[in-house]
Amino acid sequence: MYTDEQLLPISALQHYLYCPRQCALIHLEQEWQENRWTAEGQVLHQRVHLAGVRNRPGLRIRYAQGLRSLQWGLYGVADVVEYHRQPDGQWRPFPVEYKRGRSKQAPWDRVQLCAQALCLEEMNQCVVPAGALFYGEQRRREEVIFDAELRALTGETTRGLHILLNQSRIPLPVADAKRCRECSLRTPCLPQTIGRPHAVSHYFQSQLAALD
Repeated sequence: MYTDEQLLPISALQHYLYCPRQCALIHLEQEWQENRWTAEGQVLHQRVHLAGVRNRPGLRIRYAQGLRSLQWGLYGVADVVEYHRQPDGQWRPFPVEYKRGRSKQAPWDRVQLCAQALCLEEMNQCVVPAGALFYGEQRRREEVIFDAELRALTGETTRGLHILLNQSRIPLPVADAKRCRECSLRTPCLPQTIGRPHAVSHYFQSQLAALD
């Protein structure tokens, strides 16, 4: 079990899976730079969070719901949690996460959503079997089943995240990886320089030369 002081943001799981170096720069060095994609994502989340609370027969909808898990050491905010009334009278949570782009094969979004489900299970003492991702570009939901494989990956990612951020060490980048081109932290990260050991000395020499 973790303490409140040890909790890490659920959003960091996506950063960690996308690139451990990006994750460390954001959460250890507080580096952040907006680009088109991050800005559009922020606008989408803000619109959802302003919706508040809605109730319908057999359905309760909560927007911007706070989440916490001491078992997994995570906290965050769910864009939407739908509570569906079950035949036995209980309310089953169904998390919905909003994303600006399109559905992707990489597990980043699904792991983030599954982590929300783990928090909801702990908070509500229930099982959350499924949730959904809503992609703004496609304007549709994609249902996500929280099966054993996804739960295992989420748990493994969570443990890796805690290890990374507790070490307080910035990993080296993968030099000029394909995903670097769309990363908002490409400039402070310097993947083409730091990711190539033979280029580091050249980089520092060029910086020193610029001071002359």
